[in-house]
Amino acid sequence: MVAPAPAKGERIAKLLARAGLCSRRDAERLIAEGRVSVDGKVLTSPALALAGDHDIRVDGKPIPEAEPARLWRYHKPTGLVTTHRDERGRPTVFERLPPELPRMISVGRLDLNSEGLLLLTNDGALARDLELPARGWLRRYRVRVQGAIDAERLRALEKGVTIDRVAYGPIRAVLDRQQATNAWLTLSLHEGKNREIRRVMEHLGLMVSRLIRIAYGPFQLGDLPRGAIEEVPRRVLREQLGASAPAGSRRHADHRR
Repeated sequence: MVAPAPAKGERIAKLLARAGLCSRRDAERLIAEGRVSVDGKVLTSPALALAGDHDIRVDGKPIPEAEPARLWRYHKPTGLVTTHRDERGRPTVFERLPPELPRMISVGRLDLNSEGLLLLTNDGALARDLELPARGWLRRYRVRVQGAIDAERLRALEKGVTIDRVAYGPIRAVLDRQQATNAWLTLSLHEGKNREIRRVMEHLGLMVSRLIRIAYGPFQLGDLPRGAIEEVPRRVLREQLGASAPAGSRRHADHRR
């Protein structure tokens, strides 16, 4: 049997998840069932961390070969949850993707009733990097609201706001168009907390009736049709990420859906 090693390298459950075989939780289950081996020995603990090359197998079959880190722009429609499995049986983003694509994860999330740009990647490390607040990337949204717009309170959002003891960072809100009781706003923020826009608008007495993300940092929704997906060229990825751009290939990658 393989005993846990000192914590260096990457944990085996993470490697299996990044190989596109399953989630980390499912990887731990496979290990507990004795279905995972490392260098010919059955693994007994998900705490094992590995560095370098190893013969990792599940049910006797080698895990998939490495594939380059890739990024896609996806125009998420409303009515889909951004998860691989939903306990309530609601349709998910990943069920709607073309079957020939690799197993992917999202960069951040959009809730059930939100739409627009969702970045997807086959690489967990890239997803975490793109989510880092330290990047300073703006997320921009077009938001339709119902209610009376108070221009002064909109401007005050640039100083941040605290609602029910939750502190939200600066939000730049621009009124684009007012139509009777409806208005369109463009909101820009750096770090979006869960349902942040809806809660902040509700705090201002406004009800959000439509929320569309149009940009995530340098990546734009543009004219991508609803439900369509398009890969970001690797050249563009390198240009936007600079020194932190992923290498052309890596030892372990999410390879399958």
